Amino acid sequence: MKTFKTITLLFISVLFFNVISMAQSDKKTTKLEVFNFHSTHRCMTCNAIEANTKYTLNTYFKDEIENGLIVQKTVNIDLKENEKLATKFEASGTSLFLNKITADGKEEQINLTNMAFKKGKDKEAFSKELQKLISENL
Repeated sequence: MKTFKTITLLFISVLFFNVISMAQSDKKTTKLEVFNFHSTHRCMTCNAIEANTKYTLNTYFKDEIENGLIVQKTVNIDLKENEKLATKFEASGTSLFLNKITADGKEEQINLTNMAFKKGKDKEAFSKELQKLISENL
């Protein structure tokens, strides 16, 4: 009976360790693409959104960028070569998106455009909110 309990506890410990390891492994392999979509003619808010996005990424996520976990892309939707990408995200003007790519290759687009326009001119508020959203999705 004592041996059975020991083996059961050992089995549960190994199973628990494997589940935790898999969860951590999946989390580490999640990647984010940060897309700043814009048209050729840009307003002050549009430029601020891009500048504040770059500031946030370079200030708080430098290691993740260097390790390839985060990639930032600025995309002019008016250019023919960007048409497919703009259509994929349904970006018709200035837009900010996170594209979350999981270890198994599944993608999830997270639209941050409303937040970006509300807080775009306030560097501190924008950066704080974007930092939170990126951290939640990494």
